[in-house]
Amino acid sequence: MVHRFDFLVIGSGIAGLSYSLKMANKGNVAILCKTTLEETNTFYAQGGIASVTLPWDDFEKHINDTLIAGDGLCNRNVVEKVVREAPQQIKELIRWGVNFDKDSKGSFSLHKEGGHSECRILHHKDNTGQEIQESLVNAVKHHPNIIVFDHHFAIEILTQHHLGMKVTRDTTNIECYGAYVLNERTNKIHTFLSKITMICTGGIGNIYQTTTNPLVATGDGIAIVYRAKGLVRDMEFVQFHPTALYNPMERPAFLISEALRGYGAILRTKEGKEFMHRYDSRGSLAPRDIVARAIDNEMKSSGSDFVYLDLTHINAKATRRSYPTIYKKCLSEGIDITHTYIPVIPAAHYLCGGIVVDENAKTSIHRLYAAGECSCTGLHGANRLASNSLIEAIIYADAAAQHSVVRFNQYVFNEDIPQWNAKGTSLTEEMALITQSIKEVGAIMSNYVGIVRSNLRLERAMKRLEIIYRETENLFTQSVVSRNICELRNIICVGYLVVKQAMKRKESRGLHYNIDYQKKIV
Repeated sequence: MVHRFDFLVIGSGIAGLSYSLKMANKGNVAILCKTTLEETNTFYAQGGIASVTLPWDDFEKHINDTLIAGDGLCNRNVVEKVVREAPQQIKELIRWGVNFDKDSKGSFSLHKEGGHSECRILHHKDNTGQEIQESLVNAVKHHPNIIVFDHHFAIEILTQHHLGMKVTRDTTNIECYGAYVLNERTNKIHTFLSKITMICTGGIGNIYQTTTNPLVATGDGIAIVYRAKGLVRDMEFVQFHPTALYNPMERPAFLISEALRGYGAILRTKEGKEFMHRYDSRGSLAPRDIVARAIDNEMKSSGSDFVYLDLTHINAKATRRSYPTIYKKCLSEGIDITHTYIPVIPAAHYLCGGIVVDENAKTSIHRLYAAGECSCTGLHGANRLASNSLIEAIIYADAAAQHSVVRFNQYVFNEDIPQWNAKGTSLTEEMALITQSIKEVGAIMSNYVGIVRSNLRLERAMKRLEIIYRETENLFTQSVVSRNICELRNIICVGYLVVKQAMKRKESRGLHYNIDYQKKIV
């Protein structure tokens, strides 16, 4: 079956939904999501969204905080763009129905998080992402020009390669004509032709054993763009959130928001001793890369499986009111956070690299845009400043909208794209092999390419990934396409990119910490 849409949006987080809403009055829009509209990284974002709001705060402070956190690798022009455009996009979110918390005087209630010099985090209790996602989903469902295809998995984007042309990384005029998409309900592969395609597939957390990301975050967009010969950069910079709830039986790991540390929570060893002051003068409010490495070092030094986060000295009633989601979740695990320390561990959380885009969210492939966590804008550099991701996503979705709206009518649907060829394939009976390979990739990445790395660990990871890659490609060519084998291919591809680009960086910088290039742990 062939579908034709002016705009094809792959992914349904804040970037994909906001772009869809901005384009829907200009043409028809198809949104593809692997499961449902709600199952996104955006939905699980607790802390909030950063924007200069208070009169004593200013753009230069936010810019400077971002540059410091990025450890010298941020693109200053991009940082200025995001910071200066943030207030206007906050107004847009509010127009779409997002309800940010306010104080008794009607002003926004603002949090302060690690690396920020001022309170500038707008939030909705401790489930800001959910509030944003639900508001945008509601707006999308009521727009007549948007069609949502849930349980549809994008296998690959369509380029000249599918017309028989040899496409390499040196090809300068690669174009995107849409995507091959698996309908998971029917197991049929459909051809989606589009004038403009937008990739908004989120992060890569599930290439690791422990992650705060939902199970759908397998780096699909990055993998399919890389296989189409698009540019991908800065994959070595994987941010581990310092504080996920310690529960080895649960996946994904439940996030304990950084806002708690801004609220006054203190990190302690398993023996109850404060330790962050030994690593950074900012203590528990140091940037995430420093806090995550410090926790990792404390755990390895003591042999502990976790450290503690302590809120017991803070007013209990205020804690329950301000952080109801975290309070209820911990209580369900037998932890009353107003009286008991929370056991926490670092978990893979956010990718600072991804598909290379310019300031219009345009990729190296014509007619293809990307926004959100799957993209690499240059905002985050070597380490993302807390709560800068949601605002980046909507600003680059807006940039893509402005750039593509005046161009999409110049394009036509490429009717020469052939239907998916499944000749010679059969239903695989090797689900156990796929499941085991996914577990192996997670173990490789967690053990060798985690918070602290070395040249030897990276070399070992590469060799093991190469074996799994060959096995999986052989299985893929013989098998009827399924979501499981596609996700396995994608996590192998993304894992390979993280390792490859980590091996190229001969220094310790931001989130990439290699013991062969730096003696001190922080």
